[in-house]
Amino acid sequence: MTTSKSTQLTAPKRIVIKLGGSMLEGLNENFFTNFKKLQSANHEIVIVHGGGPAINKALASNGISTTSINGIRVTSAEAIGIVQSTLVGQVNPALVHQLNNSGIQAIGLSGYDSQLLQCTILDEATYGFVGEIQQVNSSLIEMLLKQGITPVISSISCTTDGDPLNINADTVASQIALAVKAESLQLVTDTPGIKIDGEVQETVTSEKITDWITSGDIYGGMIPKVIAALDCLTAGIPSVQIVGDQLSGTTILQQEVYA
Repeated sequence: MTTSKSTQLTAPKRIVIKLGGSMLEGLNENFFTNFKKLQSANHEIVIVHGGGPAINKALASNGISTTSINGIRVTSAEAIGIVQSTLVGQVNPALVHQLNNSGIQAIGLSGYDSQLLQCTILDEATYGFVGEIQQVNSSLIEMLLKQGITPVISSISCTTDGDPLNINADTVASQIALAVKAESLQLVTDTPGIKIDGEVQETVTSEKITDWITSGDIYGGMIPKVIAALDCLTAGIPSVQIVGDQLSGTTILQQEVYA
């Protein structure tokens, strides 16, 4: 029996969306509307999140100071337990609830689940208990996506001995995008794209990004975002977007596309 072209289904395209900043304090209707449009257009979506504002608040209430180096949170022995409980116990379930409540079937995960994110310590002397991802168990993500479920992954994992490790969420998102062969990676922030001289750049190349880091036009928390973007482009992800809650902003390409 032959199948007509009209009934043949094209393979779904995959997008990894990383949520950060104030986005985690309450997504608006624009986000859910655009998310569902992507799903309706045959996209499978994975969400990755950090928890900056919630972690800052929890650390402050416990009298623990926090600093960042190159956009990566220095995570001390006294801070890591609070980071873990905030991400896994507060931010992740709240985000999953928002998605489910908006009609998007979602399930919460961390790097612990089925060894999703296998890590070593990045640089204990510099960053403390921060992880470097060695391997992603993409089979768990594949299984959920085939069931129409959106995985919502918090940026926490552990050593082989089970000691918790904080991981930069932009890095988690880029590594997962590579592991599931995503068509694109979207880094959703409260800044709708890369701003240079106060203006959002619609399309930029990896070469421009490198120049702007050198000149200091890109700095602070934007650095790990663009580095994650460049890593993805180098490894073969076609495009990376740094966007606001409307899921539009700056598209980063490996090189200029000429008409």
